[in-house]
Amino acid sequence: MAEGGEGLAAVPEHERILQEIESTDTACVGPTLRSVYDGQPNAHQKFMEKLDACIRNHDKEIEKMCNFHHQGFVDAITELLKVRTDAEKLKVQVTDTNCKLQDAGKEVIAQTEDIIRCRIQQRNITTVVEKLQCCLPVLEMYSKLKEQMNAKRYYSALKTMEQLENIYFPRVSQYRFCQIMIENLPKLREDIKEISMSDLKDFLESIRKHSNKIGETAMKQAQQQKIFNVILQKQNNINMGRNMCITNGKILQERNEVTSTYVFEEEDENEEEGDEETFENYYRKQRKKQARLVLQPQPNMGYGFPVNRLFDLLFEIRDQYNETLLKKWAGVFREIFEEDNCSPIPVANEEEYKIIISKFPFQDPDLEKHSFPKKFPMSQSVPHIYIQVKEFIYASLKFSESLHRSSTEIDDMLRKSTNLLLTRTLSSCLQNLIKKPHIGLTELVQIIINTTHLEQACKYLEDFITNITNISQETVHTTRLYGLSTFKDARHSAEGEIYTKLNQKIDEFVQLADYDWTMSEPDGRASGYLMDLINFLRSTFQVFTHLPGKVAQTACMSACQHLSTSLMQMLLDSELKQISMGAVQQFNLDVIQCELFASSEPVPGFQGDTLQLAFIDLRQLLDLFMVWDWSTYLADYGQPASKYLRVNPNTALTLLEKMKDTSKKNNIFAQFRKNDRDKQKLIETVVRQLRSLVNGMSQHT
Repeated sequence: MAEGGEGLAAVPEHERILQEIESTDTACVGPTLRSVYDGQPNAHQKFMEKLDACIRNHDKEIEKMCNFHHQGFVDAITELLKVRTDAEKLKVQVTDTNCKLQDAGKEVIAQTEDIIRCRIQQRNITTVVEKLQCCLPVLEMYSKLKEQMNAKRYYSALKTMEQLENIYFPRVSQYRFCQIMIENLPKLREDIKEISMSDLKDFLESIRKHSNKIGETAMKQAQQQKIFNVILQKQNNINMGRNMCITNGKILQERNEVTSTYVFEEEDENEEEGDEETFENYYRKQRKKQARLVLQPQPNMGYGFPVNRLFDLLFEIRDQYNETLLKKWAGVFREIFEEDNCSPIPVANEEEYKIIISKFPFQDPDLEKHSFPKKFPMSQSVPHIYIQVKEFIYASLKFSESLHRSSTEIDDMLRKSTNLLLTRTLSSCLQNLIKKPHIGLTELVQIIINTTHLEQACKYLEDFITNITNISQETVHTTRLYGLSTFKDARHSAEGEIYTKLNQKIDEFVQLADYDWTMSEPDGRASGYLMDLINFLRSTFQVFTHLPGKVAQTACMSACQHLSTSLMQMLLDSELKQISMGAVQQFNLDVIQCELFASSEPVPGFQGDTLQLAFIDLRQLLDLFMVWDWSTYLADYGQPASKYLRVNPNTALTLLEKMKDTSKKNNIFAQFRKNDRDKQKLIETVVRQLRSLVNGMSQHT
């Protein structure tokens, strides 16, 4: 009984050992097996019997499992044998595709290296352009100085030197050529001084040669006046005669004083010849006195010779004089525009404000209410031009008033001369300024504002001429100033340049576009170049707030239409062969940003969705491809209420064929997916229908 009890106790122990062997790592099996031999003598045999029974049980379970899964294994082997042929073909195609991809990758790497070199060159070119733009004004001014020296315009050359030293040289003082120019300026000044002194001496010497004739004529006239006064003395009574004697004595005394003064000043001329300023003042006074003695006879002398031809000659001289004035003021206007910074005039206090309005007739109650500091809307060139026009009128008047013509004729002369100045000289300078390549959008906007204020100031110029001649503007034959047409033409030219430069800037941004036309999924955000373009347009249109509403609206609409056209051309570019749906979705994100910009009313005054209509062609085309609503498009084509009325069949066909080519490229992997095969068939069906529609349109045409 004891042995039987011990045997029964050994059976659970053996089962425990077997469980440990099955569940324990191989490294730990040794201690477990040792426990078998540590027991009773027959424990090893009984353990082996128990182990054999356990093995048989496991074999049966394995056999059952194999019988259960055998048919599935056979089916799987059969399927693998069927797929093996396709797998071998796929392997060949993958290998071929990989080789082609590697070859294409080499070209991409080469092109990428070329792009990197081009980008570096572009950056270097940009840096060089910036430096040259900084240096060009200095070189232009120095070239202008040389031209003035060659043309013997020494006063203008001195003014140019002053501008170079105070304004231009400090900007480029780090360059060697600037140091050379700075070293040359003192020598040029010395040359101007020597040449000017030599010319002045030659001129004065020439004047002295003719002074004897002038003095002789003056003495003859004085002698004739003396004889005339003696005859008058004899004809009057004694009292009148005595008074006349006194008068004659005074006259003789004055003439003697004139003669003695003339001689005395001639001596002073020889003594003070080296003092330029004193000699110049003396020369002017002396010549004026001589001119009065020679050219202004007494009123009661009348000689009886016809002077009509003389007046005709004077009128011709007047015309030549006006032409000379126009040429001179053309240079004045050019200098004003060159020195203008094309920005509103800032004033810090009341004194500066009064200085500006004393030079230019500006009235704006709203600006007067603003606190200091504040800005005038026009730039510094406006008051300068207004002052120079008045100076031109004065210069023209100095010649005209000596012709002894009526006030009406002088008024007509002044107005005609001023009209020539405005319509020919100032207009030409404005047009040249507008066409200069360095003039940007901000400068063009300021030019439009400036011409508006100059146009408003024309009525004050007419009042100025009226005050000089005392001829009312309501007179029937009074000539009107043509400043209105001059400044309107300049504004129209500036507006055209704004539209052109704005479109050019848009083209520069669009050229930076770098779409991955084969992308499978969009980035989820708009392209960087487009966001930069929209930010540029937004900041640019903020500058347009001072422009007339129509100009700003036209510029904004023109920019949006040009952007829409550029984006459409990018999609339809003949060099673009493939477009994926992911690329279309990315392109749609960019167009959405354009529409958001248009709806944000960057320029006030548009009604409803007028500005958004600039992108309507793109929107309907992209909606058609995003929704894939070809049945509606083909069914409603040509109907006025069609949802896709703006989509041209040629455009849709071109874009669809680009997407069809992309689908063909992916056909290797898509043949196992039923949805892709159906989509490919749908694309081919739509392409056939669109081609049929396009051919029908061409035959109808």
